Amino acid sequence: MNADRARTIAGIGALLAASAPMAFAAPNPAPAARAPELQAIVDCRALTDRDARLNCYDAAAAKLDQAEAAGQVVVVDREQVRRVRKEVFGLELPSLDIFSSLTKKTPGGAGEEVDRITATVKTAWRGGDGRWNLELDNGAVWRQVDDSPFANDPHAGSKVEIRKGALGSYFMKVDGQPAFKAHRDR
Repeated sequence: MNADRARTIAGIGALLAASAPMAFAAPNPAPAARAPELQAIVDCRALTDRDARLNCYDAAAAKLDQAEAAGQVVVVDREQVRRVRKEVFGLELPSLDIFSSLTKKTPGGAGEEVDRITATVKTAWRGGDGRWNLELDNGAVWRQVDDSPFANDPHAGSKVEIRKGALGSYFMKVDGQPAFKAHRDR
């Protein structure tokens, strides 16, 4: 290899290395602001007079209760968040970041990120392209996106495991067979 070609290749490599972090960097989402009704309760802690603090808590709690009853504020616990994350596993719903503070892994925290699910096939059929479509018992519909063959065709009652892959991909195993790439349609 001549010196000019080596310098060109080295320059391209340096350019790619320098630009790679920028090409793949994703902006950090801003933390969600607290609902004003919740913030009002938190703000009551700053009051030093006992009676004023109690009156503040009573008024703020009443407003939070009214807002929750009217559907303006929704209160969920970690178990509800876990169930929702499992139900929407595989769908691209960025608005679900509202649950991120409840699922962060913190020292001693109980948060969890759902990276795999198991389910049972309700119905299975081949599409016009010859690839499999599977409706699961949770209502989700997944489609095979590669051409991996099956030793045993999927059918109602087949057990599936779906796990996250790299860069937003998903892999599905049916009845313990080798995994194939899949995409959730609904």
